[in-house]
Amino acid sequence: MTPSLVQIRARRAAFRQLHASGCFVLPNPWDMGSARWLAGLGFKALASTSSGHAWSQGQADGASSLQAVLAHLRELVAATDLPVNADFEQGFSPDPEGVARHVRLAIDTGVAGLSIEDATGQPQTPLWSLEQAVQRLRAARAAIDASGEDVLLIGRAENFFIGHPDLEDTITRLRAYAEAGADCLYAPGLTQAQHISAVVQAVAPKPVNLLVGQAGNWTVAQLAALGVRRISLGGALARAAWAGFDQAARLLAEQGSFAGLAQALPGQQLNAFFAQAQACRQAVSDSKSG
Repeated sequence: MTPSLVQIRARRAAFRQLHASGCFVLPNPWDMGSARWLAGLGFKALASTSSGHAWSQGQADGASSLQAVLAHLRELVAATDLPVNADFEQGFSPDPEGVARHVRLAIDTGVAGLSIEDATGQPQTPLWSLEQAVQRLRAARAAIDASGEDVLLIGRAENFFIGHPDLEDTITRLRAYAEAGADCLYAPGLTQAQHISAVVQAVAPKPVNLLVGQAGNWTVAQLAALGVRRISLGGALARAAWAGFDQAARLLAEQGSFAGLAQALPGQQLNAFFAQAQACRQAVSDSKSG
């Protein structure tokens, strides 16, 4: 069911309030089913994952077209009543004008926030220059402002994520993105407490998103104590799902063993959950139209 503009605006307001209310976890579904399951577990907001969605379509991360991503965002927005943050990669354009045009299309899907990366995807020049990156963020900011919608803009510094762990340049970029209009700052790839704290302090009072992509010693409470305001998982949940699938299928293919099915959720449990979720959504829809 496509949400109304009133519903979308309520979600956007709730999403902004989450950023002002302390640390929260922003898990990343890759389809309608995983989105509804996460909503059923009580999370307050969701974020798309470019990698998780691409893998579900038999593609490598970064291979999805703009139109495919927009369709996916509409699907996630319609899947639950939660705000959705869009992993909007580099804006799907080499120039600021294209970024602005595509951000406007993303806003129309109903998302409550979207991120713009400063990675180029080109091995020879993996990052946009600071000047270029700022121009692209400003273009995204202008598109959001012109829409009149309260959509959060997240500025991403990809230094650590692409294998160039330069903390000073990361902070310089994040500060510039904040000045360019980013509401939230994000440097995926940070893993050390001193680096996380340095980023949080450098862009305060604006909120910082931290990517947790693997198991470790962190807890949500510990990251909150460092000043992190939101925690996303990127493609980690999708990778965990693929790991279970791969283990079960590989045991069957290589050993003729069904042992990998031992941890499978019962079909009755899945059917009951999705039937109940659908019934609840239908009841809400009927009450609003009645």
